[in-house]
Amino acid sequence: MTALYQLSSTLMRGGTSKGLFFASHNLPDDPALLERLFIRALGSPDPYGKQIDGLGTGISTTSKVVIIGPSARPDCDIDYLFGHVAIGEARVDWSGSCGNLTAAVPLFALMERLLPVKNGLAEVRIWQANIGKKIVATLEVRDGEPVWIGDTRIDGVAFPGAPVTLRFIDPAGGASGKLFPSGQVCDTLTLPDGSTVAATLIDAGNPTVFVRAAELGLTGFETAEQLSAEQLATLEALRAAGAVAMGLVDSIEAAAARPATPKISFVGTARDEGCALNGRILSMGRLHHAYTGTGAIALAAAAAIKGTIVADAIGQPWRGKPLTFSHASGRQTLEALVSRQGRGWRIDEVVMTRTARPLMRGEVFVPLD
Repeated sequence: MTALYQLSSTLMRGGTSKGLFFASHNLPDDPALLERLFIRALGSPDPYGKQIDGLGTGISTTSKVVIIGPSARPDCDIDYLFGHVAIGEARVDWSGSCGNLTAAVPLFALMERLLPVKNGLAEVRIWQANIGKKIVATLEVRDGEPVWIGDTRIDGVAFPGAPVTLRFIDPAGGASGKLFPSGQVCDTLTLPDGSTVAATLIDAGNPTVFVRAAELGLTGFETAEQLSAEQLATLEALRAAGAVAMGLVDSIEAAAARPATPKISFVGTARDEGCALNGRILSMGRLHHAYTGTGAIALAAAAAIKGTIVADAIGQPWRGKPLTFSHASGRQTLEALVSRQGRGWRIDEVVMTRTARPLMRGEVFVPLD
């Protein structure tokens, strides 16, 4: 017999992503039931890859769920839990965060009155529960409501919005406990055919594997349509090998069970004036139409450290000023603030500006057998 659930939710855009946002007090307590509800609400698993019978759209940047609630931590206002819903499988990957959707978190929390609302510049302290990290968001509140209409544009989004400044505090080591889980700024990964590829394995924002585009026979300026099945398979093999080398999983096979992290990005020299380098990043096995927020955090962190694949693509470590890089939809600017820690470096915080807005609020109808 099929049971019908109705869940109060808001469809939000944050940065270049979209997701269903839920207040924690509106959800059932059973984690297994909750996961089934989220999977079905998005329309997964869908063998056709379109999520037609759900609110997903068949791409990884829109197959996402977020749970927001008051934080028990004295230094934070709200808790933010992120789930990446697989499209072709009945799976939610809770292993990482979404940097882009982070911009919608303070907006949703203020709209839902999950924290006091005061006019002016509001500072919302967020606990990112997936990776145990603090984020501080700043946005304007006017007439008792958060402002989301404005003139700020970000590449990858067609329309402007109000700026949300995000400070990702000490973003390193959320998954592994270390900035460089292997202890090296550059490693060698082995593909199934025995060939090897140089890679930087960094855990900042989300664990990310960086490789040189040229070493894979890529230009670095490929679109999703231009990447062949063979090239995607090679990138996935490198991602899986990186997951093992980072200590995130015990085997290549286990890496398939956490498709959301680590991410994999291929980088190279920029063609655009004013950009330090160019990058492409994959999300859940597909090329992202712009660049993931957490991937940008990892990119900026890696750029600051001598000897990484990213710093080598620039030609030198990038410190003390904002970093602008080109991606599949244009460019993005952010800054990693670093300080000395012994003989190495500490990522104090990464600062970026995104936009966000509510798209729809109401009841999600979810049938479960």
